Parts: sequence; C-alpha cells; structure tokens
Amino acid sequence: MIISASRRTDIPAFYAPWFFNRLREGYVLVPNPFNPSAISRVSLNPDVVDCIVFWTKNPAPMLPRLGELASYKYYFQFTLNPYGTDIERHLPPLARRIEIFKRLSDKIGRERVVWRYDPILTNEKYDVNFHCEAFDRIAHALRGHTETCMLGFINHYRHIRSALGALGIGALRRDEIERMAVSFRQSALNASIALNTCTVKIDLQHLDIPAGMCIDGRLIERIAGYTVSAKKDKNQRQICNCLESIDIGTYESCLNGCVYCYAIKGNYNTAQYNRWKHEPESPLMLGHVEEGDVIRDRAMRSLRSGQRTLF
Repeated sequence: MIISASRRTDIPAFYAPWFFNRLREGYVLVPNPFNPSAISRVSLNPDVVDCIVFWTKNPAPMLPRLGELASYKYYFQFTLNPYGTDIERHLPPLARRIEIFKRLSDKIGRERVVWRYDPILTNEKYDVNFHCEAFDRIAHALRGHTETCMLGFINHYRHIRSALGALGIGALRRDEIERMAVSFRQSALNASIALNTCTVKIDLQHLDIPAGMCIDGRLIERIAGYTVSAKKDKNQRQICNCLESIDIGTYESCLNGCVYCYAIKGNYNTAQYNRWKHEPESPLMLGHVEEGDVIRDRAMRSLRSGQRTLF
C-alpha cells in the first residue's frame, strides 16, 4: 500500500516527531474525516508499505532523522512557491526553502524530490510576468536537484472564495495560463526539469506538458525496484490521476497559513487550537482515543504482485 503523508496537513513541517514515533510503533490511528469516532488502524509495517509520499512546504524538521526511513521507500512532493506572506503567511523566506530543497535532494537523490509550483494564482501583484520571472529563477536554482515539476492551478473552493476575493484573486483566464505555460516550459527545459500538470483539469498537452500524477506509479516502481499493481484513487477528484493511497493526516491541523488552503477550510484559528491537542506519543495525530470510538484494522497489502493481505 502507498501511504500519503499527507494531503490534509504538513506532517514533515509540524508533526515529524509524531510520525517517527508511529514508524517505531508500527501503526497509526486515522479518524474518518466525516465521522471522527470511526478510526482506522493503519499498519506501517515495511512489508506492506510500498512507498510513503510526503507532501510539504518545509521538510527541515525531518532532515536530521531521514536515516529512520531506511526500511521504507519514499519521496517528497515539495511545494515551492514565490508568494509573500500575504498569501503564504508562516513559511520561511523563499531563499531558505530553496536551500532546504537542495539539502533534501543531496541527501536522498533528486528523483525523490518533486517540485510543486502550486497553486498558480494571479492578481495585480502576482501577475503573469511575475510568475514567468519567478518560475525561471526557481527552476534555475533547482537545476540538478529535481527531475520533475508539477504545475497546479488555483481552485476556488467555496470556503476560501472570500479570502481570495479580498486579495483580488480571480479565475485564471485561458490566455494567462497559455502565456505562463509557454514560459514555464522553456525555463524547465533550460533547467533539465520535466514539466507536468497536477491534474487533467487544465489540458496543456498541445504545449508538450502532459497531465501527470502526484502519487506516481512509475516513480514508485523506480524507487521500490519492482512493479506495482494499483488502481486510480477513487477517493480523489475525477480529474486526478493519482494511484490509490491511504492518507494518515487530519484536516484543520496545518499551520502554514496559506490563504488558498482547502485543508483548513479557511479556519486558521481552528488549526491552531487543534495543534494544542497534539501529543507526539499518541497514535492519533490530534488527541487520544475516547470512549465511544470504534477502531477497526484497515486491510493492508503490498501492491507488489503476489503479496498477501496483512489483516
């Protein structure tokens, strides 16, 4: 099975000690997002975990402890955007994050650090020219430290529309997307970085920018050293190409403070409050098992051909 850590929160940035504790214990408890009293016990046994995919904007807290991942196959989806604190409120400066990206790449290999330029949004400050110039600078800085860049475009989820509107962030026009895509493709080519879109929502194949997948079977097979047999993830949007995975994160717990974030639903104060409930020794990311909670073992199997179910 593939573990996603996590689309719902930034585990490397804020929950690294907890994550390593869970690896040591060999399992994690994950509440159902729609029914928190229904909890899955997810095995982290290396025999059934084919790959761990980390999603992060700042993996610095994990860097000193990467040796503890020696029994696992893994890679990072590292979001590296050029926005200021009006958009991404609590991140280190861009130059610092580029340095962290390079350090991570040097430690684990450039093929295992995927650069996400995501989400692309525009307003008066962050216009097309800004993005073309910023993308070129970052691509040049990352040359030799990544093989792939994933492009993502802003989604105007209902619960973040007012925050985006207050910053003058509207829907992207097709001509804006095309102009940026042409420029990005040339910058990526100059830096020897393959360029993909995150979903099929924006079709740029006519510009030789294919629709990729963030949980990528080809990359997992390359890292794992064997063929995996996995289906498209039915729990993701139809426009998503990702393979099936188990996400071990919890919504409304990320403290990066990004105004476009769907995972905290515009409730940064709630995320702060939830962070206070976090204890690194607990099998749950937030809080503890309570009376009335129902824990069931999640059926786990390796996606390697011929592997058996663990439970």
